[in-house]
Amino acid sequence: MPTMLEVTGLNHRYGSGDGAHVAVKDLSFSVDAGQLACIVGPSGCGKSTLLRCIAGLIPPTDGSVSLHGDAVNGVPDDLAVVFQDYSRSLFPWLTVARNVEFPLRWRKLGKQERAERAQEALDAVGLSGVGRKFPWQLSGGMQQRVSIARALASKPALLIMDEPFASVDAQTRFELEDLLRRVQREQRTTILLVTHDIDESVYLGDRVLVLSKSPATIVADLPVDLPADRDQIATRESAKFVALRGEVARLLQTVPAKQAAPEQQADEDVATADAAEWTATEEAATENAGSAKETSH
Repeated sequence: MPTMLEVTGLNHRYGSGDGAHVAVKDLSFSVDAGQLACIVGPSGCGKSTLLRCIAGLIPPTDGSVSLHGDAVNGVPDDLAVVFQDYSRSLFPWLTVARNVEFPLRWRKLGKQERAERAQEALDAVGLSGVGRKFPWQLSGGMQQRVSIARALASKPALLIMDEPFASVDAQTRFELEDLLRRVQREQRTTILLVTHDIDESVYLGDRVLVLSKSPATIVADLPVDLPADRDQIATRESAKFVALRGEVARLLQTVPAKQAAPEQQADEDVATADAAEWTATEEAATENAGSAKETSH
Protein backbone atom coordinates (compact mmCIF):
# COMPACT_ATOMS: atom_id res chain seq x y z
CA MET A 1 0.00 0.00 0.00
CA PRO A 2 1.31 3.52 -0.76
CA THR A 3 1.89 5.87 2.13
CA MET A 4 -0.92 8.39 2.63
CA LEU A 5 0.30 10.28 5.71
CA GLU A 6 3.93 10.82 6.67
CA VAL A 7 4.91 12.58 9.91
CA THR A 8 8.67 13.09 10.28
CA GLY A 9 10.58 14.45 13.27
CA LEU A 10 7.59 16.52 14.40
CA ASN A 11 8.18 18.96 17.23
CA HIS A 12 5.89 21.66 18.56
CA ARG A 13 6.75 24.16 21.26
CA TYR A 14 4.48 26.74 22.88
CA GLY A 15 6.27 29.96 23.84
CA SER A 16 10.01 30.57 23.87
CA GLY A 17 12.91 30.79 26.27
CA ASP A 18 12.79 29.32 29.76
CA GLY A 19 9.00 29.41 29.79
CA ALA A 20 8.59 27.35 26.61
CA HIS A 21 6.53 24.18 26.80
CA VAL A 22 7.28 21.31 24.43
CA ALA A 23 4.01 19.53 23.57
CA VAL A 24 5.27 17.17 20.84
CA LYS A 25 8.84 15.92 20.61
CA ASP A 26 10.56 14.24 17.68
CA LEU A 27 7.47 12.27 16.67
CA SER A 28 7.53 10.19 13.48
CA PHE A 29 5.07 7.72 11.95
CA SER A 30 3.29 6.96 8.71
CA VAL A 31 -0.17 5.70 7.75
CA ASP A 32 -0.73 3.66 4.61
CA ALA A 33 -3.57 4.38 2.22
CA GLY A 34 -6.77 2.59 3.27
CA GLN A 35 -5.54 2.01 6.83
CA LEU A 36 -7.33 2.86 10.08
CA ALA A 37 -4.75 3.88 12.66
CA CYS A 38 -5.70 4.68 16.25
CA ILE A 39 -3.75 6.97 18.58
CA VAL A 40 -4.15 6.49 22.31
CA GLY A 41 -2.31 8.37 25.03
CA PRO A 42 -2.61 9.95 28.48
CA SER A 43 -4.74 13.05 28.95
CA GLY A 44 -2.80 16.23 28.20
CA CYS A 45 0.00 14.43 26.37
CA GLY A 46 -0.23 16.59 23.24
CA LYS A 47 -2.70 14.68 21.05
CA SER A 48 -4.65 17.81 20.13
CA THR A 49 -1.47 19.65 19.21
CA LEU A 50 -0.45 16.70 17.04
CA LEU A 51 -3.82 16.71 15.25
CA ARG A 52 -3.66 20.43 14.59
CA CYS A 53 -0.20 20.07 13.04
CA ILE A 54 -1.36 17.19 10.85
CA ALA A 55 -4.47 19.12 9.78
CA GLY A 56 -2.38 22.14 8.84
CA LEU A 57 -4.07 24.39 11.41
CA ILE A 58 -0.75 25.24 13.06
CA PRO A 59 2.79 24.83 11.69
CA PRO A 60 5.14 22.53 13.60
CA THR A 61 8.14 24.11 15.28
CA ASP A 62 10.33 21.50 13.59
CA GLY A 63 9.75 18.49 11.36
CA SER A 64 7.28 17.94 8.56
CA VAL A 65 3.89 16.50 7.64
CA SER A 66 3.03 15.25 4.16
CA LEU A 67 -0.23 13.99 2.71
CA HIS A 68 0.02 11.70 -0.35
CA GLY A 69 3.56 13.03 -0.81
CA ASP A 70 2.64 16.72 -0.70
CA ALA A 71 3.92 18.89 2.15
CA VAL A 72 1.18 20.14 4.47
CA ASN A 73 1.62 23.92 4.80
CA GLY A 74 -2.03 24.75 5.40
CA VAL A 75 -5.31 22.88 5.64
CA PRO A 76 -5.38 20.42 2.70
CA ASP A 77 -8.46 20.49 0.47
CA ASP A 78 -8.82 16.71 0.69
CA LEU A 79 -8.73 16.38 4.47
CA ALA A 80 -11.81 16.07 6.69
CA VAL A 81 -12.28 16.12 10.48
CA VAL A 82 -15.00 14.59 12.66
CA PHE A 83 -15.15 16.21 16.08
CA GLN A 84 -16.28 14.78 19.40
CA ASP A 85 -19.05 17.34 19.98
CA TYR A 86 -21.51 16.66 17.16
CA SER A 87 -24.01 19.21 18.56
CA ARG A 88 -21.57 22.03 17.85
CA SER A 89 -20.19 20.81 14.54
CA LEU A 90 -23.57 20.69 12.75
CA PHE A 91 -25.47 23.81 11.70
CA PRO A 92 -28.91 23.69 13.39
CA TRP A 93 -30.51 26.01 10.82
CA LEU A 94 -29.59 23.71 7.91
CA THR A 95 -31.30 20.44 7.08
CA VAL A 96 -29.33 17.22 7.38
CA ALA A 97 -28.82 17.10 3.61
CA ARG A 98 -27.62 20.73 3.53
CA ASN A 99 -25.22 20.04 6.40
CA VAL A 100 -23.69 17.16 4.47
CA GLU A 101 -23.50 19.26 1.30
CA PHE A 102 -21.95 22.24 3.05
CA PRO A 103 -18.21 21.46 2.50
CA LEU A 104 -18.95 20.67 -1.16
CA ARG A 105 -19.97 24.27 -1.84
CA TRP A 106 -16.28 25.14 -2.17
CA ARG A 107 -15.67 22.39 -4.70
CA LYS A 108 -16.20 22.76 -8.42
CA LEU A 109 -19.35 20.67 -8.30
CA GLY A 110 -22.79 21.36 -9.69
CA LYS A 111 -25.85 21.50 -7.47
CA GLN A 112 -27.07 18.11 -8.65
CA GLU A 113 -23.73 16.42 -8.02
CA ARG A 114 -23.55 17.92 -4.53
CA ALA A 115 -27.00 16.57 -3.75
CA GLU A 116 -26.10 13.12 -5.11
CA ARG A 117 -22.89 12.96 -3.09
CA ALA A 118 -24.73 13.99 0.07
CA GLN A 119 -27.39 11.33 -0.46
CA GLU A 120 -24.75 8.71 -1.18
CA ALA A 121 -22.95 9.56 2.07
CA LEU A 122 -26.19 9.49 4.06
CA ASP A 123 -27.04 6.10 2.55
CA ALA A 124 -23.61 4.81 3.58
CA VAL A 125 -24.21 5.68 7.24
CA GLY A 126 -27.77 4.36 7.32
CA LEU A 127 -29.62 7.68 7.18
CA SER A 128 -31.34 7.41 3.82
CA GLY A 129 -34.64 8.97 4.88
CA VAL A 130 -33.61 11.90 7.09
CA GLY A 131 -32.20 14.42 4.61
CA ARG A 132 -35.05 16.90 5.12
CA LYS A 133 -34.91 16.80 8.92
CA PHE A 134 -32.88 19.21 11.02
CA PRO A 135 -30.06 18.03 13.33
CA TRP A 136 -32.00 18.93 16.48
CA GLN A 137 -34.72 16.48 15.43
CA LEU A 138 -32.25 13.56 15.59
CA SER A 139 -30.74 11.56 18.44
CA GLY A 140 -27.12 12.08 19.43
CA GLY A 141 -26.00 8.94 17.63
CA MET A 142 -27.80 9.97 14.44
CA GLN A 143 -26.26 13.44 14.61
CA GLN A 144 -22.80 11.91 14.77
CA ARG A 145 -23.70 9.76 11.76
CA VAL A 146 -24.51 13.01 9.94
CA SER A 147 -21.07 14.37 10.91
CA ILE A 148 -19.43 11.23 9.51
CA ALA A 149 -21.53 11.46 6.34
CA ARG A 150 -20.48 15.09 5.85
CA ALA A 151 -16.82 14.08 6.11
CA LEU A 152 -17.26 11.15 3.69
CA ALA A 153 -19.15 13.25 1.13
CA SER A 154 -15.98 15.17 0.32
CA LYS A 155 -14.17 11.87 -0.36
CA PRO A 156 -11.15 12.88 1.74
CA ALA A 157 -7.68 11.46 1.26
CA LEU A 158 -7.41 11.48 5.06
CA LEU A 159 -10.18 11.49 7.67
CA ILE A 160 -9.15 12.67 11.14
CA MET A 161 -11.46 11.69 13.99
CA ASP A 162 -10.98 13.35 17.38
CA GLU A 163 -12.69 11.18 20.03
CA PRO A 164 -15.72 10.86 17.74
CA PHE A 165 -17.79 8.56 19.97
CA ALA A 166 -16.98 9.93 23.42
CA SER A 167 -20.26 11.85 23.73
CA VAL A 168 -22.68 8.99 23.06
CA ASP A 169 -23.93 6.15 25.26
CA ALA A 170 -22.25 2.73 25.26
CA GLN A 171 -24.76 0.97 23.01
CA THR A 172 -24.71 3.77 20.43
CA ARG A 173 -20.92 3.79 20.62
CA PHE A 174 -20.79 0.11 19.67
CA GLU A 175 -23.13 0.76 16.74
CA LEU A 176 -21.03 3.68 15.50
CA GLU A 177 -17.80 1.70 15.84
CA ASP A 178 -19.22 -1.07 13.66
CA LEU A 179 -20.55 1.51 11.21
CA LEU A 180 -17.13 3.13 10.93
CA ARG A 181 -15.35 -0.16 10.29
CA ARG A 182 -17.90 -1.13 7.63
CA VAL A 183 -17.76 2.22 5.80
CA GLN A 184 -13.97 2.37 6.04
CA ARG A 185 -13.62 -1.07 4.46
CA GLU A 186 -16.18 -0.33 1.74
CA GLN A 187 -14.70 3.03 0.76
CA ARG A 188 -11.06 2.29 1.63
CA THR A 189 -10.87 5.57 3.52
CA THR A 190 -7.62 6.37 5.33
CA ILE A 191 -8.47 7.24 8.92
CA LEU A 192 -6.46 8.58 11.86
CA LEU A 193 -8.56 8.29 15.03
CA VAL A 194 -7.65 9.62 18.46
CA THR A 195 -9.27 8.07 21.52
CA HIS A 196 -8.76 7.70 25.26
CA ASP A 197 -10.56 4.34 25.18
CA ILE A 198 -8.10 1.44 25.04
CA ASP A 199 -10.75 -1.11 24.04
CA GLU A 200 -11.97 1.14 21.24
CA SER A 201 -8.46 1.62 19.84
CA VAL A 202 -7.92 -2.15 19.67
CA TYR A 203 -11.40 -2.94 18.29
CA LEU A 204 -11.30 -0.30 15.55
CA GLY A 205 -7.70 -0.09 14.50
CA ASP A 206 -5.43 -1.84 12.06
CA ARG A 207 -2.68 -0.34 14.25
CA VAL A 208 -2.51 1.29 17.66
CA LEU A 209 0.01 4.07 18.23
CA VAL A 210 0.68 4.56 21.95
CA LEU A 211 1.88 8.00 23.01
CA SER A 212 3.96 8.93 26.03
CA LYS A 213 3.15 11.57 28.59
CA SER A 214 3.93 15.14 27.53
CA PRO A 215 5.87 15.89 25.43
CA ALA A 216 4.27 13.33 23.14
CA THR A 217 6.49 10.70 21.57
CA ILE A 218 5.53 7.30 20.19
CA VAL A 219 6.42 4.55 22.65
CA ALA A 220 4.81 1.68 20.69
CA ASP A 221 3.36 1.01 17.25
CA LEU A 222 1.29 -2.14 17.64
CA PRO A 223 -0.25 -4.05 14.73
CA VAL A 224 -3.76 -5.33 15.49
CA ASP A 225 -3.81 -9.00 14.52
CA LEU A 226 -7.57 -9.43 14.56
CA PRO A 227 -9.91 -10.58 11.77
CA ALA A 228 -11.25 -7.88 9.46
CA ASP A 229 -14.79 -8.92 10.39
CA ARG A 230 -15.21 -8.04 14.06
CA ASP A 231 -18.01 -8.54 16.53
CA GLN A 232 -18.59 -6.46 19.63
CA ILE A 233 -18.97 -9.54 21.84
CA ALA A 234 -16.95 -12.32 20.22
CA THR A 235 -13.99 -10.12 19.29
CA ARG A 236 -13.77 -8.48 22.70
CA GLU A 237 -13.83 -11.91 24.38
CA SER A 238 -11.08 -13.35 22.16
CA ALA A 239 -7.65 -14.09 23.59
CA LYS A 240 -5.90 -11.88 21.03
CA PHE A 241 -8.08 -8.88 21.88
CA VAL A 242 -7.59 -9.32 25.63
CA ALA A 243 -3.83 -9.71 25.24
CA LEU A 244 -3.45 -6.60 23.06
CA ARG A 245 -5.73 -4.54 25.30
CA GLY A 246 -3.56 -5.56 28.26
CA GLU A 247 -0.37 -4.61 26.42
CA VAL A 248 -1.70 -1.13 25.58
CA ALA A 249 -2.88 -0.64 29.17
CA ARG A 250 0.52 -1.65 30.58
CA LEU A 251 2.30 0.72 28.20
CA LEU A 252 0.10 3.63 29.26
CA GLN A 253 0.65 2.88 32.96
CA THR A 254 4.40 2.38 32.79
CA VAL A 255 5.39 5.16 30.38
CA PRO A 256 7.57 7.56 32.42
CA ALA A 257 6.81 11.26 32.54
CA LYS A 258 9.06 13.27 30.23
CA GLN A 259 9.13 16.34 32.48
CA ALA A 260 9.80 17.06 36.13
CA ALA A 261 6.90 17.25 38.55
CA PRO A 262 6.85 21.10 38.74
CA GLU A 263 6.00 21.20 35.05
CA GLN A 264 2.98 18.91 35.28
CA GLN A 265 0.74 21.95 35.74
CA ALA A 266 2.02 23.25 32.41
CA ASP A 267 0.80 20.01 30.81
CA GLU A 268 -2.68 20.64 32.19
CA ASP A 269 -2.59 24.27 31.02
CA VAL A 270 -1.64 23.21 27.51
CA ALA A 271 -4.37 20.56 27.46
CA THR A 272 -6.88 23.27 28.39
CA ALA A 273 -5.44 25.55 25.71
CA ASP A 274 -5.73 22.73 23.18
CA ALA A 275 -9.42 22.32 23.92
CA ALA A 276 -10.00 26.07 23.78
CA GLU A 277 -8.21 26.39 20.44
CA TRP A 278 -10.25 23.58 18.85
CA THR A 279 -13.40 25.28 20.17
CA ALA A 280 -12.32 28.63 18.75
CA THR A 281 -11.70 27.01 15.37
CA GLU A 282 -15.19 25.49 15.33
CA GLU A 283 -16.82 28.78 16.42
CA ALA A 284 -14.97 30.70 13.72
CA ALA A 285 -16.16 28.22 11.10
CA THR A 286 -19.73 28.60 12.33
CA GLU A 287 -19.53 32.41 12.22
CA ASN A 288 -18.08 32.32 8.70
CA ALA A 289 -20.83 29.96 7.62
CA GLY A 290 -23.44 32.32 9.03
CA SER A 291 -21.88 35.26 7.18
CA ALA A 292 -21.83 33.27 3.95
CA LYS A 293 -25.49 32.39 4.44
CA GLU A 294 -26.45 36.04 4.95
CA THR A 295 -24.41 37.08 1.93
CA SER A 296 -26.08 34.46 -0.26
CA HIS A 297 -29.46 35.97 0.62
